[in-house]
Amino acid sequence: MGQIKGAIVVNTERCKGCNLCVVACPTHTIALTTHEVNAKGYKFCHDTLDACIGCAACATVCPDGCITVYRKKFD
Repeated sequence: MGQIKGAIVVNTERCKGCNLCVVACPTHTIALTTHEVNAKGYKFCHDTLDACIGCAACATVCPDGCITVYRKKFD
């Protein structure tokens, strides 16, 4: 019986820091940058922990489609 792990990839240049993904993440894996901004001047979300379960809640709520979620099964 394997375990599912997930990983997110964020298009940081499209992210406008709305924080919806941070609130939606059940494992508190995502956070907004505190000191960095993208080319448009927005803080952006990033993966902070290796706790992603691949549920894709963050990608579902992202209004700009900035997040891609990958899932992998480990034995």
